[in-house]
Amino acid sequence: MTSPSVTSTKSQAATPAVPRTATALSTPGHDAGLLLLRLVLGLTMAAHGAQKLFGWFGGGGISGTGQFFTASGYPAGDTMAVVAGLTEVLGGLGLAVGLLTPLAGAAVVGTMVNAIAVHGTGAFFAPKGIEYELLLTAGAAALALTGPGRYAADRFLPVLRAHRPAHGALALLLAAVLAAATLLVRD
Repeated sequence: MTSPSVTSTKSQAATPAVPRTATALSTPGHDAGLLLLRLVLGLTMAAHGAQKLFGWFGGGGISGTGQFFTASGYPAGDTMAVVAGLTEVLGGLGLAVGLLTPLAGAAVVGTMVNAIAVHGTGAFFAPKGIEYELLLTAGAAALALTGPGRYAADRFLPVLRAHRPAHGALALLLAAVLAAATLLVRD
């Protein structure tokens, strides 16, 4: 006859231990989903930035976009076009490859907050609504908070290898402050 302590030890040994690390939540499907989101959102934003900077994809280039910024009440329209274009291209490409993901997501969020403010909140649905801008903003914020997943360049950066939600939260706070400052210079 066995003692109860021996029996309980055997049943505990047969039960597999559940890892309690954040990486245990990462699955190939989860990482593939984050990769897909990063690629679509990031390349979309990079293309919008290329419209502003180079006039690609039917965009206005710096001159045309600068006129839009001036008409929207921003000072130094051409400068704002360059800043917005670079932010969209670099933030978008950063998201696409998963490089400095919290900052890349924050760059997109800050730009989109200004886009929503300029576009106005008179309606939600297209063509006069903000649904598109809001979706891009939420997707970028989600990536800043969750991290890029395993299939990302951040895995090669020691400080970002193990994503911490605090990095994303701080980056989003920075985005909010800079977006607000940019909106304050607008007439």
